Amino acid sequence: MPKVTEAYRAARRDEIVDAALRCFAARGYSRTAMSDVIAESGLSAGAIYGHFAGKKELFIATATRILDARVLELDARRGDGDPLSPAEVLVTLIEGMRRERFVGMLPQLWGEAAIDPEIRSIVSRVLHRLYETISDRLVEWASAEPARADGDPEAWAARVTPVVLAVAPGFMIQRTVLDDFDEEAYLAAVREVLPH
Repeated sequence: MPKVTEAYRAARRDEIVDAALRCFAARGYSRTAMSDVIAESGLSAGAIYGHFAGKKELFIATATRILDARVLELDARRGDGDPLSPAEVLVTLIEGMRRERFVGMLPQLWGEAAIDPEIRSIVSRVLHRLYETISDRLVEWASAEPARADGDPEAWAARVTPVVLAVAPGFMIQRTVLDDFDEEAYLAAVREVLPH
């Protein structure tokens, strides 16, 4: 029997995550069954379960992929230049998120997290990682701009990060629910309100 390379396993995992993303985007997390992902991927149940124990692991993999892409965008936007301002960190994250097919189901997932402990656990892990990403960027900026941040950069970032983090879900909820929501005006206002 030929050996399966790590590159092959990674490609297969990516293929499964792509199928899960399509299913989650079309049906939402709760209404997506593993049988939907199996059908969407065109792979056997054994192939799927050989990589993921179930829907929870698939959701974590999809969320991780999306967050990893946002971190890469933040790094690319900064390049070798000065740290991004809090406004630019958030605008970069929001602009990246709104390109994701998956983003439309996030408000539904947040609502379910309020009543389902398993979903709350998943969402909590994702939000903690996003929190760390934002906080690290704010510490970096505050260290480079000490006159613009009140006090120790880490203490300042710890106080400000929860507020900055709340702006992104506000964008996504309004984008999902309000027919007349002006995305560009929102992003412009983020640049006005947050340090830039």
